[in-house]
Amino acid sequence: MSARLQVPTQSAIPASRLAHARPRLGFVGLGWIGRKRLDALTADSSAIEVAALVDSDADRLRAAAAVHPDASVSPDVDELLDEDLDAVVIATPNGLHANQAIACLERGLAVFCQKPLATTLSDVQRVLAAARAADRLLGIDFCYRYITGMRELRRRLMSGEIGEVIAISAVFHNAYGPDKSWCKSPALAGGGCLLDLGVHLLDLALWVQGMPPTERVRSRLFAHGQPVQGRAGELEDLAYAEFIQANGAIVRLCCSWYAHIGQPAQIRMEIAGTRGGASWRNVDGSFYDFDVHLFHGTEREQLGTSRDDWGTRALRAWLRQLQVSKRFDAEAENIVRSAALIEEVYRA
Repeated sequence: MSARLQVPTQSAIPASRLAHARPRLGFVGLGWIGRKRLDALTADSSAIEVAALVDSDADRLRAAAAVHPDASVSPDVDELLDEDLDAVVIATPNGLHANQAIACLERGLAVFCQKPLATTLSDVQRVLAAARAADRLLGIDFCYRYITGMRELRRRLMSGEIGEVIAISAVFHNAYGPDKSWCKSPALAGGGCLLDLGVHLLDLALWVQGMPPTERVRSRLFAHGQPVQGRAGELEDLAYAEFIQANGAIVRLCCSWYAHIGQPAQIRMEIAGTRGGASWRNVDGSFYDFDVHLFHGTEREQLGTSRDDWGTRALRAWLRQLQVSKRFDAEAENIVRSAALIEEVYRA
């Protein structure tokens, strides 16, 4: 454990600027995703300073500390709060996100959190309230928004190129299911395939349209072939949901674990408009390679490229914003809309 530093309180530091020339970051959670995020930000040694590492697993902590020997190490996020930091990156089990994010925000730290920001709407609202009160930057890892083709598709849709959106159909089927034990714990996971996979589909469907309001929700959830309700019992491994938007458009999504699909993953979104259409599809069962197309009649236009290194762009965008200002960005408020709809799916 490194010695604790005597530092000025965060309130003594202007909210608009960082305390250090290079942002001093703490990384909470060093599993597969956490290490990917850590490695991405340290590929350029001048971008950040790794100041603190936190993980409850001693082996993961030792492995990360071997690469970053100057960082303080701890199994407990509470000890990280004593460090001289600008921000933290959180990649822990879902059920821990809210309290960890709130603790960091209340200490005056900016936060980037793996999705979901929290497992319930009330906890999402608590985190946002903490970010607003602290006036600190809050980022959520909705990484699919940063696929080049998807960003171009959103631009085209928002410009009216396919007319009014009539319907969106989206699926995310995973042939394997989760490989971490906590993903099967209601307390730590907070939900099944809907919170793991479906939240990405819903976020994209709303985001490409500019976050329109929704009026009605219908859903069916299943676990091992049997209908389930809510999140109190077994976690769902198959979910269907339908959202009727205020503008009359309909969004349908389906997601599952352990799917019989003849490939590792089936991920796609089809968009029907009054003057055109669009699609987003994974290539050859890949979790990482996607084709995005715009359609007008029998003509098609590919947007972006199939192979696109999009995985850490959300994090890098947050870091660029952090380097300019650590103040709260109201864009984070949009998470409430998708969180509220996920809550409705579990209640329906």
